Amino acid sequence: MLILASSSPYRRELLSRLQLPFTVIAPEVDETPLANETPQALVERLAVAKARAVAEQHPGSLVIGSDQVAVHGDEIVGKPRDHAHAVEQLRQASGKAITLYTGLALINADSGHIQSEVIPYRVVFRELSDEQIERYLQKEQPYSCSGSVKSEGLGIALLERFDGDDPNTLIGLPLIRLVRMLEREGVTVI
Repeated sequence: MLILASSSPYRRELLSRLQLPFTVIAPEVDETPLANETPQALVERLAVAKARAVAEQHPGSLVIGSDQVAVHGDEIVGKPRDHAHAVEQLRQASGKAITLYTGLALINADSGHIQSEVIPYRVVFRELSDEQIERYLQKEQPYSCSGSVKSEGLGIALLERFDGDDPNTLIGLPLIRLVRMLEREGVTVI
């Protein structure tokens, strides 16, 4: 049995693209960063923790965990708490690049074997006016998205270019890497 340890509807939709049967279980994991933890270490730790929390309760399963943060400069940019924070995030990103780090983990609940990676993805924003930011937020309301950008929707209009191996990473589940992990566990996608 394949299980996605996530409450994200975006990750659920991405995983469904592989046309494999799977179940979704939301893990209970404290996502508070540790002192002096790098963004890369944070997302890998949380991806493994999410997968492990579900794997412990579901023997015989392969469990996928994922976590993502956006980084602007040296600062982690999380999900906006409200409209004002979304405006501020987009103003700060205007004309600049952010890097998204996505932690991906696959745990075999029976063997205990853990595969994990951190996949970076760089996004460059267009120069944005306050009017563009306001119109975008009114139409899209991306308050559940890191950095206030829902790139699979209207947020694509805010962006100049991408730099990364797998565009699915931008949304939160690097399918190219996941396919390789699943194959190492004997799961054939095609």
